[in-house]
Order: sequence, then structure tokens, then C-alpha cells
Amino acid sequence: MFGGESSLWAQKHLVLDLNRTISLANDSSLESFRTQNMYLSGYWEYRTFRANRLPSLTLDVTPAQYNRDITKRYDSGQDLDVYRTQQSYYAYGGLSVKQNFDLTGGTFYLESNLAYMRNFGSNSATQLTSVPIRIGYSQSLVGYNSFKWERKIEPLKYERVKKEFLYNVEKVSETATNYFFSLAMAQAEYNLAKENLASTDTLYRIGQQRHRIAAISQADLLTLKLDRVNAQNTLQNKASDLKRAMFSLASFLNLDKNTQIKLELPSRPEMVDIPVDEALRWGRNNNPQLLELKQNVLEAERNVDKTKKESRFNASVNASIGFNQVADNFGDVYHKPMQQ
Repeated sequence: MFGGESSLWAQKHLVLDLNRTISLANDSSLESFRTQNMYLSGYWEYRTFRANRLPSLTLDVTPAQYNRDITKRYDSGQDLDVYRTQQSYYAYGGLSVKQNFDLTGGTFYLESNLAYMRNFGSNSATQLTSVPIRIGYSQSLVGYNSFKWERKIEPLKYERVKKEFLYNVEKVSETATNYFFSLAMAQAEYNLAKENLASTDTLYRIGQQRHRIAAISQADLLTLKLDRVNAQNTLQNKASDLKRAMFSLASFLNLDKNTQIKLELPSRPEMVDIPVDEALRWGRNNNPQLLELKQNVLEAERNVDKTKKESRFNASVNASIGFNQVADNFGDVYHKPMQQ
């Protein structure tokens, strides 16, 4: 039982200095969690962009497809249409490699596939068809080139995401610092209000004793009593402010709302002199809002280009060269393929 009470006491009482407060904010606060997820979202978006610039390998397989249906056929011997049962089995496998080309917006591709088909019934037959290799290039002639604009915008977006992450990390530290010193101020004002109440209470008691011997008037005694009442009200207000400030810091750090926090104030920091030119240079290099403005300009230009080109007629080219073959057995399907 004693160990459980000690654990509960340890959970509800916490001593924090400024460095630990900032560390807890960056590790545990909901704002820090949101900042990390925003960065990860931008990071994986950029990784997707980079992956789309690499060759892509696609495997297309239909291992088994069985069809059984009734179709209408013309019987020349009887000179009439008849319904016949038709059964077939089909299998397919294809492999393709594609590479996007940013400069023109086209796509190079390399393909190879093999298909097998067997018909059952009175006229059973087996066929295989193959494309050992086919090389091609496809492109829209006058259309919108999304690859070109992605190449301009996506690296800028990722750079902005990185700077926003650093900015938001510092923002979390700044917010934690503000909550820290707000609580420190609330604690100091509460302690001052307690001391003021003790002083006014002492003066009122002394005034009561002096009033008994007619050393002060009734009006002076009432003034001392009013001072004590005001001090009591001030203490209650400062206690509410202290509770509110402690709850705000605990909530921001994602701590239990009933945690009692005691602060250890840091020493007075040294003055840092930052020249105006250097401050402006750091602001231009690290402010994510400037990158956001550049991104907005590029996206606006992209949208204009897309709207103009999509309003025109559409024309595209698809050129390829390769080989294919048809045979009734696997041994011949790759023998002396014909050029496509």
C-alpha cells in the first residue's frame, strides 16, 4: 500500500526546468506529433515523386480463365442458326518496364508476353501467342507535360516541408517556453499574494489591538479590514490563475491534468547581438513562407499551362517495334518470330 501511494505521489508531482520542458514538448506534445506527421506526409510524397522518375517493372498475370457459354452459330449444312456449347481455357503472362522522360513528357517502354488458349469440344484447338520483345515510345504531341512541372515543383515542395518542420519544432519550443514562464509568473504572483494576505492580516490584527486602546479610529480599522478582504480576493484570483497556467502547461506536454508542477527557473541569459543584415539573410534562407510563395507561383503557371493545352485538340504518338509469333505448341512459339 505504501509503495502504491508513493507511485501515485510521483505521478502527480513533477519538477521541471526549462530544458526538460522543451524536451518533453518535442517528444510528447500533440503539436509535436502533428508536426512530425506533416513532415512524414511531405517526405513520402517526395519519395513517390522520386520513385516515379525511376524505371517501373510491372508483372501482369492471368494464371487461369475458364469460359463456358452457349453461342449462336450458323450451320451451313442445315442452312440455319443453331446454339452450341463453347468452352475455352485462357492464360496470360506479361512483363513490362517503363521509364518516364521528363523533358518531353513521354514514356519509353519494353514489353514481353506469352498467352495460351485452348478450345474444347468437337473442334478443339490449342494456340499460343508470344511477343518476345517490343520496344516503344508514347507521348502526347501538344498535351500537358505533367512530368516537367513535377520536376520543378516537387523538389521545392520538399525543401519547404523540411524548413516548415524545423520552423514548427522551434515553434513548439517557443510555445513550451511561453507556458513555462506563464506558470512561473503565476506561481510568483500567487506567492506574492500569499505574502500580501499575511501582511494585511497581521496589520488588521494589530489594528484591532490598537483600536481597543483607542489608538486608531473605527474608519482606520475598517480600512485595514478592507485591505485584508481585498488581499483574500486577490489570493483566490491568483490561485485560479495558477491552476489555469499549470493545467495549460500539463495539457501541452500531454501530462495528466492533475499533475502538480514545480519549476526550476533558469539563470538570466546573456545578451546576443544579431546584426540586421545577418537576421535578414537567415530569414530569407530559412523562412518556409518564401518557398511557399515560390511554389504558389509555379503552381499557378502550371495550372495556366494545363488549362491552355487541355483546351486544344489532342494528338499523341505511339511508336513501337518488336516481334511476335503464333504456334500450337510451346516449342514453336518462340521460333523465328515475325516483326511487328
